[in-house]
Amino acid sequence: MRFMFQYPETHGADRDLLEAGGIGELAVAAERAGFEGFALTEHPAPNAKWLAAGGHQTLDPFVALGGAATVTSKIQLLTYLAVLPYRNPLLLAKAATTVDRLSNGRFILGVGTGYLKAEYAALGVDFEERLALFDEALEVLPLHWSGEPFDYVGRHFQAKGIQAMPKPLRNPIPIWIGGNSKASRRRVAQRAQGWMPMIAPEEVGDALFKTVRTPPPGSPENTKAQIAEIRREAGARGAGLDFVMVYLDGSIADPRREADRHREAFARLEAIGFTWIVINRPTASRSEMLDFLAAFGETYGCAR
Repeated sequence: MRFMFQYPETHGADRDLLEAGGIGELAVAAERAGFEGFALTEHPAPNAKWLAAGGHQTLDPFVALGGAATVTSKIQLLTYLAVLPYRNPLLLAKAATTVDRLSNGRFILGVGTGYLKAEYAALGVDFEERLALFDEALEVLPLHWSGEPFDYVGRHFQAKGIQAMPKPLRNPIPIWIGGNSKASRRRVAQRAQGWMPMIAPEEVGDALFKTVRTPPPGSPENTKAQIAEIRREAGARGAGLDFVMVYLDGSIADPRREADRHREAFARLEAIGFTWIVINRPTASRSEMLDFLAAFGETYGCAR
């Protein structure tokens, strides 16, 4: 089991996103504390109504992770998650390769289809075409990363005689796919290197899953069976796939509180088949966040 720290989301528009500390500073602190991954999410064009209702701010994750890459040496860098249909896949592939190169092969491209219609409209992307756009991007990305000349003719993208250089150092760049649907799991088995299902406490109910347009995950036993199914369908690749979830127990904000209970929870998640746990502490001040990272590493044996 490995731990990934996600830069804290800042909700609403009346607070500074970076009050928890600079991206580079927290990436260095997370690496020092023993976290093996550092992640950022994205919303390039959220509207004011969504922010006022609790939506969160973000930086551009590719630019921010590029900055984190230059001040760290070991930690994996993840977009958790980038909305794949928002970008032309050739530009997306180049951005991913750039972070891969800056990090000496430590970048992971976490992707999803997104759910905000207003954001799609603001970016000039057809919301109803998001699944087709997603699948075409999954076809184009490895062609771009191959370094070989390629042609591509799809419903939304056409390219002729493209040869993208330089190639990424880690080739192909790992792709982790979010979403709970059967189609998402099939894409992981066929084309990706990891699955990021969305799992939330029962008290949240179905409202959250309706909002983000993905089915509820079902029981832990159901998730365990789905992970096993993905591994089987992936064939020889199955053993090397990663399975990732966000740990949503709010009491982890104080890592020393109820540590034995959290260790038991981590062990249950590992038994289900998860290989990464994403820790997303609520927004705090810079000093509080630095204390949290150090305390988490000391409490859960991450610190080196």
